[in-house]
Amino acid sequence: IAKLRAQGVSVTEGLLQKEGAWLCRRFFTTVQKKRPYILLKFAQSKDGFIGSHDQEITISNPLSKRLVHKWRSESTAILVGTTTAVVDNPQLNNRYFFGASPLRLVLDKSLRIPEDAYLLNGPKTTWVFTEHPKQSNRSNLQYIPLSFDAHLLRSMLEYLQQQKIQSLMVEGGGQLLQSFIDADLWDEARILTSNTTLKQGVKAPVLSNHKIHQVQSIADNQLTVFLRQ
Repeated sequence: IAKLRAQGVSVTEGLLQKEGAWLCRRFFTTVQKKRPYILLKFAQSKDGFIGSHDQEITISNPLSKRLVHKWRSESTAILVGTTTAVVDNPQLNNRYFFGASPLRLVLDKSLRIPEDAYLLNGPKTTWVFTEHPKQSNRSNLQYIPLSFDAHLLRSMLEYLQQQKIQSLMVEGGGQLLQSFIDADLWDEARILTSNTTLKQGVKAPVLSNHKIHQVQSIADNQLTVFLRQ
C-alpha cells in the first residue's frame, strides 16, 4: 500500500471489512482462537423437544433437511455423541445437496456403538474418540484416544486444530449440544423449529442472551440463527 501511494496511486482501505470477515469467519477463527469454527445445529418441536429417548423422530421438513445437507457440504467435520449414534443411527453424510460430505466424528467413551452402525461403515471416513481405543481393520475408521474428563471438549478441539480441521458442525444430541453451550465453545447456532408438538422426550438445548442474526421461514419450519456474543 505504501509503495502504491508513493507512486501517486489512490488507495482506499477497509472496504466491506465486516462482510469480508463474515465470509472468512471459519479461517479467522482457526487462526485467532486456535480451534475450528463451531456451528451448532438442531431441530426442535414447537414445545421445545429435539427427539425421543429411545427412537428416531423426524422433526424438520424435507426442505429443511435439504438445507441441513447443504450446511454439511460446507463443513469440514460433523460431530455427534454416543446416544445419537445408537438411537438415530445417522449416516452424517451429504445426500441431498451438491458437494462433498464432512469428516464424521463421534464421541464414544466405552465403544457402545454397534459394529453395523452407519457411522462405522461405508466409504466415508469416521473418527471415534474413546477411552478404549483399538486397532481398526477398516480403512475408513480410526479410533482416537481421549480422556473423557472436564477437559474433553477442549482436548478434542485441540486435536482437530492440529489436524487442520477448520470448521465443525455439531448435530447432537441434547446433552452434547448443551455441553458446548455451557463451555462457551461455539460461534453460530442454527435452530429449526417445527409446528409439531411432542409433549415429551429429549429437551432442546437452551440458548440465552445471544444475538439473533437471522430468522427465516422454511415452509412450515422456522430457522433461527444465533451468533455467540
